[in-house]
Amino acid sequence: MNQRTGIFANGLIWFGAAVSVAEIEAGIQSGNNWAALIAGHLLGGLILFAVGLIGARLRLNAMETTATAFGKSGSKFFALLNLLQLVGWTAVMIAQGTTALGGLENSLKSPMTSIGLALVIAIWLFVGIKRAATIATVGMSFLAVLFALLTFKIFGGSLAAEIETAAGAVTPAAAHQLSFWSAFEISVAMPLSWLPLISDYTKNAEKPFAGTLVSAVVYTLVSMWMYAIGIVIGTSGICDIPSAILAVGFGVAGVAIVAFSTIATTFLDAYSSGESASTICSKLNPKVVGCITCAVGAVLAISGIIDRYTDFLYLIASVFAPMAAVLLVSHYFVRNLFVRWNLFSWFVGFVAYHVASGLSVEFIGPTIIAMLISAIFAFAGCLMTIKSAS
Repeated sequence: MNQRTGIFANGLIWFGAAVSVAEIEAGIQSGNNWAALIAGHLLGGLILFAVGLIGARLRLNAMETTATAFGKSGSKFFALLNLLQLVGWTAVMIAQGTTALGGLENSLKSPMTSIGLALVIAIWLFVGIKRAATIATVGMSFLAVLFALLTFKIFGGSLAAEIETAAGAVTPAAAHQLSFWSAFEISVAMPLSWLPLISDYTKNAEKPFAGTLVSAVVYTLVSMWMYAIGIVIGTSGICDIPSAILAVGFGVAGVAIVAFSTIATTFLDAYSSGESASTICSKLNPKVVGCITCAVGAVLAISGIIDRYTDFLYLIASVFAPMAAVLLVSHYFVRNLFVRWNLFSWFVGFVAYHVASGLSVEFIGPTIIAMLISAIFAFAGCLMTIKSAS
């Protein structure tokens, strides 16, 4: 993707990132807590914008920007971890898409479905975002219409009516109410999960500020939309997306929703795996690496090993919240390269994340705690350097 992308193209990319089965599943898990949904997304979207603007202004991909805070070796380290998690998340998305499609149409629950999803993503990678702009626009417009109809059905009472008339209807999930901070953590997690990827797309924005702003705003609003669908599904008493889609009579349309949304979101993971690989070794072709990621992701999804790989993916993901905090402090406030101290600041935040995860404290969440601690340490390093110089 060497050509510059306009504001519309940037918005289209991040619309595709947000419309996913994973986002709706997160909404189902978050319980009936609308305040946490809004607060988590607003904070996550703001941080996503700030990180994406760095890459847009420097014209560097997501992992290349980390060199400004952690040096070249640190950048390669984070790029390697990001590559590992992107291969894994590609597999998770393909597996989730295949499972959801199988729930809608039993014949689609097969290895060929996983292979088909991976193949379409790989073809899109080779064609490129710019060349496939017209097809992508038509596809995303179709997807938006389908989701709008699904939203109308679900919010309009069709889902509740189906639950009431169904024999042996389950107890509504609203009975299991999460605390504000637990729901907040789930809400902020999705926007922050894109921190290691956003600059892969904003770096080519024709207008860095406007392109990044549109990317973050579109993603945040559409992600809130997906979460809202999930909340309504969860509080109605249905615990999975296929059952909800079938309950409102969206059989064939539901297949299109799941297939298109899976492809659109997973495309970004596969594309960014190529960007991270090129940061590790500039001789690697990002498109080839992206296609290999699709192939490996399909194999992992089919093998079922991904069920045991998810905890490892969350472990890697905990790397990037404190990394982003140090990067933000280093770029916007410090403007100096303190590699060793920045790495130490990141490590303290990384450890804090896992300590906080093991504590049953109903205040804030491990992600925000890790980012705050890493940011404070990064600032402290700057202050100590200034004092020693004076």
